[in-house]
Amino acid sequence: MIKRLLRYTKGYGIYAFLAPATIILEVLLEVAIPFLMSVIIDSGINGIPLTEKNGIIAEMLIKFGFAEKQGLDLVIATGILMVAMACISLACGASAAYFAAKAGMGFGKNLRGAMFSKIQDFSFSNVDKFSTGSLITRMTTDVGMIQNAFMMALRMLVRSPLMFAMAIGMAIGINKKLSLVFLIVGPLLGFALIFIGTKAHPRFERMFKKYDKFNTSIQENLISIRVVKAFVRSKHEKEKFQISNDELKAASIFAEKLIILNSPIMMVAVYSCILSILWFGTKLIFVGEMQLGDLMSFITYVQQILMSLMMISMIFVMSVMAKASMKRVCEVLDETPTISDNNADENLKVESGDIEFKNVFFKYNETAEEPVLSDINLSIKSGETVGILGGTGSAKSSLVQLIPRLYDVTGGEVSVGGRNVKDYKLETLRDSVSMVLQSNVLFSGTIEENLRWGNEHATMEEIRAAAKISCADDFVMSFPEQYQTELEQGGVNVSGGQKQRLCIARALLKNPKILILDDSTSAVDTATDAKIREGMKNSLPDTTKIIIAQRINSIQHADKIIVIDDGKINDIGTHEELLARNEIYKDVYNSQQEGKMEQ
Repeated sequence: MIKRLLRYTKGYGIYAFLAPATIILEVLLEVAIPFLMSVIIDSGINGIPLTEKNGIIAEMLIKFGFAEKQGLDLVIATGILMVAMACISLACGASAAYFAAKAGMGFGKNLRGAMFSKIQDFSFSNVDKFSTGSLITRMTTDVGMIQNAFMMALRMLVRSPLMFAMAIGMAIGINKKLSLVFLIVGPLLGFALIFIGTKAHPRFERMFKKYDKFNTSIQENLISIRVVKAFVRSKHEKEKFQISNDELKAASIFAEKLIILNSPIMMVAVYSCILSILWFGTKLIFVGEMQLGDLMSFITYVQQILMSLMMISMIFVMSVMAKASMKRVCEVLDETPTISDNNADENLKVESGDIEFKNVFFKYNETAEEPVLSDINLSIKSGETVGILGGTGSAKSSLVQLIPRLYDVTGGEVSVGGRNVKDYKLETLRDSVSMVLQSNVLFSGTIEENLRWGNEHATMEEIRAAAKISCADDFVMSFPEQYQTELEQGGVNVSGGQKQRLCIARALLKNPKILILDDSTSAVDTATDAKIREGMKNSLPDTTKIIIAQRINSIQHADKIIVIDDGKINDIGTHEELLARNEIYKDVYNSQQEGKMEQ
């Protein structure tokens, strides 16, 4: 899993290398400083010859002539060396922090980019597998957790083991007997870390699931805030939020209360070691087996050893938390899109708007017992206008979503332009099929920017022409900023009918071979609906137009009308033919006519 994620350091590898490189130099200097302190005390103040000191640092000092200095001269020379080494060590530490931050932020950027890119490749069935709130948590909280763990690892994963090993070596070199204290403390700490790690990981997995639920709750509320206020459900939403918030708090406390044991355990170990060393070290000084300067530097090395152990424990804790996040991020990255165009012909173009369904069956979930669509056989000629009518849940939307491969058939075949839709590259196919979904989505930005989703290279004349066909130009031009009017998130500052007309204009700008309107004029009046249909008929004579509607007025002039019932084609014919022979169509028509008469 770690190896899988490390590929996202691409472009920032130099910083990931420089961070530990500067850390190594920092540690080397930091470990040398306590020894120099013992030289000042033992040789500079107490007059013990430097030649009696052991170790590579003592040998280097002798080589550079420090053994020839005595008293205050040795103190000053060694002190200047200590200050210089401390300054260099500080500079290395600051540089390492900068390089680690640079590498970590770049790693997080690449990882979020990879996740977002992967999500864009998901089919509808892939998207259905993850909730929106969960995907947001994975791209923010989880990536942030992994990013922080990566930055910490770049610094501490090199610093801590290296300092531990070097400080242990220096401590043993000073006094082997006193170093035995570590043999008692080390195993106890190791056992505590293993216990905490194994118990904490599943707790953090549960906590992140609560995060998903919490984010989903917030997202639903903020997106639907107008509905909440319209139905006076603020109290209910507050109660629901409080429950979700309390569950997240409880899960977080349950996970954290085990992790926080790490700090007191480490502090007990640190101070126990220092007290033991002071006790035994003082006795060794009295019997002449140790010098005061050696004891002082030994205590410093003990602090370095125990600090490095604390850093290791922090890495351990962070890795436990990050492991759950890495698993969740990899679930997204490893998700295989159910719709692929790897075997498609890159040079194949959609030549016409002909559509054919051959013995099509479809299930949203392959384990489902009953198909959503059954035995669909249908042929639509290029340029035809086709209406689709059916009750709620009759699978009208499911049928048309198979055309641009938003879903793939479970059985049978869908053809566009005389070729199986699987023969086309997805981009080629979807560029030729323009679809206005039931949920009319607009994005934050200007009206012009939203319409350019249909054709980013469209001229202003083309944009206005499409808006005129969809009857959107008049109301847009009435705004003070006209096509530069800023839309709020989701287009909430325009009415439902205006939003529908803007979405239709956006779809028309693609100049598609096939245009699908999925109940896209439900929020406009019948007169405007008729104008839109007339405009599309005149301006797009060669485009196949499929209109899903609940109002028979919207489809009665279609070349043919398909009646869908319970996922099957109940009948196909013109308005007059269906009115004469089809009971479902006749009932819908009569009920709508009665409604008009009552009005």
